[in-house]
Amino acid sequence: MEVLGRNSPHVLANVFVAQRNCEEKKKIKDVKQMSLSPNPSPRGITDQIAVAPNTNHTLLVRPHQSLALGFRGMGGLRNLEVWKLGVVNYLDALKLQEKLVLGRKLHRRCDTLLSLQHPPTYTVGKRQSVHNLLISKSELETIGAQFHYTQRGGDITFHGPHQAILYPIISLRHMGLGARSFVEKIELTMIQLAAMYGVKACPGQSGETGVWVGERKIGAIGVRICSGITSHGMAFNIDPDLSYFRHIVPCGIADKEVTSLRRETDFVLPEDNIIQEQLVSCFATVFGYSDLIWKEDSDLIWKEDASIFFDKQTE
Repeated sequence: MEVLGRNSPHVLANVFVAQRNCEEKKKIKDVKQMSLSPNPSPRGITDQIAVAPNTNHTLLVRPHQSLALGFRGMGGLRNLEVWKLGVVNYLDALKLQEKLVLGRKLHRRCDTLLSLQHPPTYTVGKRQSVHNLLISKSELETIGAQFHYTQRGGDITFHGPHQAILYPIISLRHMGLGARSFVEKIELTMIQLAAMYGVKACPGQSGETGVWVGERKIGAIGVRICSGITSHGMAFNIDPDLSYFRHIVPCGIADKEVTSLRRETDFVLPEDNIIQEQLVSCFATVFGYSDLIWKEDSDLIWKEDASIFFDKQTE
């Protein structure tokens, strides 16, 4: 089958075939593997066209559906609510995550993914490894950066413009996932995005967190899990100002470089928002979500409502 898109390889997935002349979709008993050809969608996210073997029936499969259609797990097929928030102050994003975690614990909202960027910000994890900040706090103001303590795992890291950040607020218990599997899936999410642009990334060696291209780090991971609900997440370097990393020992790993997608690929990169949507799509594929519910009216999620903390329209 001809590859229609330039930045995504063939994939194999177990899918349901929709018979055109049936009122309801019927599951194929003997699940067959189908070759999927990428086809760029208006969002810049790759759609897949599947052709059922020995038939003329076709099925349009979104990237986040290609694995999800065959996904079962504890909760069956699941939805993911995705909020595109643009550039958000770090403390504001932290408070928002705390609200969403509470709402997820109380089963008052579905799994949620925050897609955003931060202004220049350094953060340390619960180990409070401030010694890996190589400049004084007074110098931070000079370079236009903030500094914050957090309760996530991991060491010191930098967040800034042109960095794709995803914060999953999801129930691991509902999925039947442990902490290690969760982190491995986050790694795979960023590895798949890099592969779309011809960049071969991989998890770090023992003691090296995040995702790497050779000896250069392209994606950072720092998560918190409370009562089986996740927060914080991943930061993938699209084209940030890498000079900010000179002021820290990134993730506490000395003598290693930090890189970006811009540096590693020969492709002309699209706008940041397109790449962030592609990262969201990779996340949904890896974690097996059946449908994405895109939200762009950020005012709804910021509403101060101590009893609900979510848009009632999504109930």
